Amino acid sequence: MSLRKADVFTLSTARILLAAAGLLAVLPAWAQYPGQVTKTGKETPELRSIAVLEWTGEAGQPRTGRIIPVAVLDGGQLQDGGIYLARPEPLALAGEVEYELLRNGKPVGLFDIKNAGQEQGAWVGYGSWKPMPLARPKPSRPELAKTRIDDDAQSDQPVLHRKHHADDPSTGSAGSGGDSGSSGQAQASDPDRPTLHKKAPSDSTGDTSSTGTTSSTASAPDQPTLHKRDSGDSTGDASSTSTSSSPPSDPDRPTLHKKDSGSDSSTGGSDSASAADPDRPTLKKGKKQPEDIGHVDSLPDLTDPDRPTLKRGKSSGNGLEVIPSMMGLPSDLQQTVAVSDAKTRPEHLWSYEWANPDDEAKMKSALEEMARAALGLNPPAPAPTPAPRQAASRKKAKPVPPPPPPLPAPLLDEQFRVFELAYGSGATMVLTAHTDSPAAQVKFVTLVAQPDLYGNLLVLLKNVTDGAHLDDNPRMRLVDAVDALADNRGELLFELRGATQRQFALYRVLRGQAEKLFIGGGGELGTERNK
Repeated sequence: MSLRKADVFTLSTARILLAAAGLLAVLPAWAQYPGQVTKTGKETPELRSIAVLEWTGEAGQPRTGRIIPVAVLDGGQLQDGGIYLARPEPLALAGEVEYELLRNGKPVGLFDIKNAGQEQGAWVGYGSWKPMPLARPKPSRPELAKTRIDDDAQSDQPVLHRKHHADDPSTGSAGSGGDSGSSGQAQASDPDRPTLHKKAPSDSTGDTSSTGTTSSTASAPDQPTLHKRDSGDSTGDASSTSTSSSPPSDPDRPTLHKKDSGSDSSTGGSDSASAADPDRPTLKKGKKQPEDIGHVDSLPDLTDPDRPTLKRGKSSGNGLEVIPSMMGLPSDLQQTVAVSDAKTRPEHLWSYEWANPDDEAKMKSALEEMARAALGLNPPAPAPTPAPRQAASRKKAKPVPPPPPPLPAPLLDEQFRVFELAYGSGATMVLTAHTDSPAAQVKFVTLVAQPDLYGNLLVLLKNVTDGAHLDDNPRMRLVDAVDALADNRGELLFELRGATQRQFALYRVLRGQAEKLFIGGGGELGTERNK
């Protein structure tokens, strides 16, 4: 059967249309499937909270204190710690959350959240400051082996050794075996140590030097008896004492007596014991106390509807474990970084060590000059003095010495910190200060700088403001450096303090720039200007 050309063309066209329809049906599904499902790797950090602890008084024993959440790292993204998963308090201030307090990257204590509250519309937490637990170093293998040997040597636990007989060729030496040598040494060191011997047969009249002494009781020949070892010559003839019932010749020989059931235990036994040792304690069976039985009577029905009753449950009053004690911003306020992380991370210090100690003083002096210039504290340059006229006598005039330079203007509350924000990176310097002026005219400056390849200062961030414009341009106060992203790189944590409100911001210094990484508090405060 053959197909006509028209039929073949029609069949080919139908196949093309079906293939195109199938492709169009697959396109939406292909657009939704990216080709690779993103999975959370092992290196992705878990929840990590960054906060600031504020207190007054001594560190470790503050008079007042509170903790302010800044950011929560969730899935590599920074979220506002003040509102993240608030039910009603945010997750960063949930009960029993523990923060590690860090100063320059070094742990200085722990802070446990007890309860939370709101101050001026922002959530803060209250709790207790605890010292860091003392980590016991693990002992090395030689120390551990030495400890075990000392413990065995000083142990009071009894050790069972095999008795060493006199006819053993290894008597008095430790040559043949550890047990026999130990037994021989024990016998040599303690001649009065009692030993356990097997009783010799009653018809034995020979030499009993191997046993030392024999029993004086008429028991079975194979019954073991307890004897005290004779420290003297053990080669004597003991045949005369093997079956004799006379008292033993050794007065110190211990004997075993069977309790006499026929004697009166209440008179004879106690009298003999008292005669032997009048101070010997005795056990007496006490009289049985009568059983204490309580009687319960049912109370009559109460008809007073206003009578208070006790019920199990939470109190309706103020159940705060730690009552808020800090309000506002005290003048002696202190701050430190607090980090809560489910994973224990190694300690990372942010301090920078200069190759030449003199470089730090030079950099600080140059940065202070920049700060004074930004605050307008540098005095104007003196006007040039005219040259004196020459006298008619053409005498040379004595040169006038230049006046001494004025003292530099003071910088109040100056704070100068140098950080190494990543392993092997250069120095990052931060200087904050303000002028000595009235509250409305005081000026504030914050500088972040790094040295360039030629040793000159390169300013990465400059913030200058005054007391009359804090709401528009808040002052920047350095808190500390902190690893906010858990990537072993430090960020600079600043407090942006205005006249009526404040925020906290994280800045990352990288490739010669200081970029704002995160700012909390629901939007940027004022119109911050970085020059």
